[in-house]
Amino acid sequence: MTGLLADLESAGEVVTDPDVLASYRGDEASRDLAPAGMPAALIRPRTTGEVQAAVRAAARNGVPIVPRGAGSGLSGGANAIDGCLVICLERMADLIELDASSLYARVQPGVVNSWLGDAAREQGLLYAPDPASFEFSTLGGNVATNAGGLCCVKYGVTREALLGLEVVLADGRAVRLGRATRKDVTGYDLTSLFCGSEGTLGIVTEATLRLLPQPAPAATLAASFATLGEAGTAIARISRELTPSVLELMDRATIAAVEQMAPQGLDDGVGALLFARSDGAGAAALDDVDRMGAWCEEAGATVAVRTDEAADGRTLMNARRLAYPALERLGATLLDDVCVPLGKIPDLLDGIEAVGERTELTIGTFGHAGDGNMHPTIVYNADDEESKSRARRAFAEIVDLALQLGGNATGEHGVGLLKRDALATQLGPARELHEQIKRALDPAGIMNPGKAI
Repeated sequence: MTGLLADLESAGEVVTDPDVLASYRGDEASRDLAPAGMPAALIRPRTTGEVQAAVRAAARNGVPIVPRGAGSGLSGGANAIDGCLVICLERMADLIELDASSLYARVQPGVVNSWLGDAAREQGLLYAPDPASFEFSTLGGNVATNAGGLCCVKYGVTREALLGLEVVLADGRAVRLGRATRKDVTGYDLTSLFCGSEGTLGIVTEATLRLLPQPAPAATLAASFATLGEAGTAIARISRELTPSVLELMDRATIAAVEQMAPQGLDDGVGALLFARSDGAGAAALDDVDRMGAWCEEAGATVAVRTDEAADGRTLMNARRLAYPALERLGATLLDDVCVPLGKIPDLLDGIEAVGERTELTIGTFGHAGDGNMHPTIVYNADDEESKSRARRAFAEIVDLALQLGGNATGEHGVGLLKRDALATQLGPARELHEQIKRALDPAGIMNPGKAI
């Protein structure tokens, strides 16, 4: 410990106060599934050079490193290990460059997603990835988990917006990967390799991100269904015929929770609510929404409300934004994150309902219907060991169900600590390739050990 602290003198502000360290122990994942240790020290660098100094100090002293940003992750990826060095990038928050003519921005990792979105909007541009945490999650963390969001059905996840990176490796070297150009096939695509690696291969200290022209004002649809199966039929039709900018789903339990927390005038007796948006130019947006509304009605929608008024659209979408906070008010939660092929969404939703019945727990399901990424949220009593046990079982059964349906264990939250067992099942023999890459880039195993792979 003494050697580490002495070596960290050139690495920026070093914190050893136990009360402060405790507040940096982990992310938002439930401690019932993702335990967090106590770090030996915390450093909050402001420059790439300070990150390099911190990594070299940890490497010399054999101390594991846990990188973190805002700590808004949901998989335990930023959870500390006893005796580790936490490198928090929240103070590396400069928007270095926004080139409107070349449609890119260069940012430090502590820039909050919404800050870049606002800066791009001022230039008539769009930064598309918009995780639900966009108002507080940082872009470094978004890159680390390959974050998605409501608009990814049309515009893709963080990887599709990522042009280049600066990364500090486990030996303290800083390397630049990728370019600001739209095309580059020079060598291996190492930029994509680091995107979604959850800090296990290196620490992102700068990202070059693609911007897009600001789309036309959106038109919005909200449709209610008596059953999840009817909603699934509508989702399948919409996905075959159009590419909406948003296609989101909430089930009965989630609707009831939202209405209880912040009454929206929702019918909490329906089986599902489907939200869709189109941002096509001119009259195309409303035409698209009218078509989607008609398909919903054909599938059995009891109500299908359309609007091209921005304020009305925000009101309709607000219910979806409230889904997770509303479920959190019901008790302790385990937020799952699974993804299945589009045609398997009805089977996934039916299976989740069955899991809730078997475990006698409330499971509210919401998520990105346009790409099959659902977030079943298990509500349980944290003071009751038997309830916690049933919640853990429900969590595992939902992941197993997604894998059985040809899906995956995590669509956008990352593996972290929560999904390591499922990762082994999903990857099979290919896991060895992941481990070989890890050993090549981090032979001492100090970068976020125990996470992701």
